[in-house]
Amino acid sequence: MTGSDPRTASSAAPLTGPAAPCWVTLMTRHRETAERFYSQVLGWSLRPGRLGSDFSVAYRGQVPVAGLFAVSSAFQVAVAWTPYFAVEDANVAAARIRERSGTVAVGPLTLGKGRGVLASDRDGASFGLWERTEPSTSPAAPADHAHSWLRLRTRNAFDAAIFYGEVLDWASGRPGSCDVAYEGEEVIVRCEGHPLARISSGAVEAAADPLVRPHWQVQFPVEDLAETVAAAERHGGTLVEDRTGFEGTEVTLRDPDGALFAVTDVRSPA
Repeated sequence: MTGSDPRTASSAAPLTGPAAPCWVTLMTRHRETAERFYSQVLGWSLRPGRLGSDFSVAYRGQVPVAGLFAVSSAFQVAVAWTPYFAVEDANVAAARIRERSGTVAVGPLTLGKGRGVLASDRDGASFGLWERTEPSTSPAAPADHAHSWLRLRTRNAFDAAIFYGEVLDWASGRPGSCDVAYEGEEVIVRCEGHPLARISSGAVEAAADPLVRPHWQVQFPVEDLAETVAAAERHGGTLVEDRTGFEGTEVTLRDPDGALFAVTDVRSPA
């Protein structure tokens, strides 16, 4: 990070553009309701995607920052924000998940300009894989700014880092691979020197509270945290948890359809 105040730093890895290590997608029952909510709360503009009428892309300015996908109630798919990690070969990565006792729920499927997989790790946290098969035409996010970043709450951070490292080639030394560092009681994942995600221990798989169960949390940095929370509540969201620490404040919210996400005044997961 740069500067003495972590709340003023913008050094997290961009999650958009052709070389991005990750992409985030919301699975929701009511796409139009979700579009209105996130446009009012996070200032996004929404445009139709290329995956059909049930899919839209959220933009900040001209940069795509997230996908919103409406799923039928007939499918047993959780309403949730999900990270999709970029891979060179979706078949290879899916096989690695199965070999390491994870679960591949869907795919690989051909979707637009790529192939996607929906999976869960061996502790039950859901995530996706994305293999791009055609060149991207979207502009990349600025190199010094992330529109979102990630936290994995899991049973054991060390074990989870090994699982994802082997599936996604983290810490492999290959060009473009992300690095993993064990700092204190957490694992920090960096891509090209920029923090992408942090992994923390202590989740309980059988817990009734969804915040305690293993899960990937998508976090959006915002300029005015209090106004963002107030806007969420005005438009049908609810405040679930408010955590303030040395680095800054992190607020977990639930959108009108039940999906959990976080907003924070921290500019980097490290």
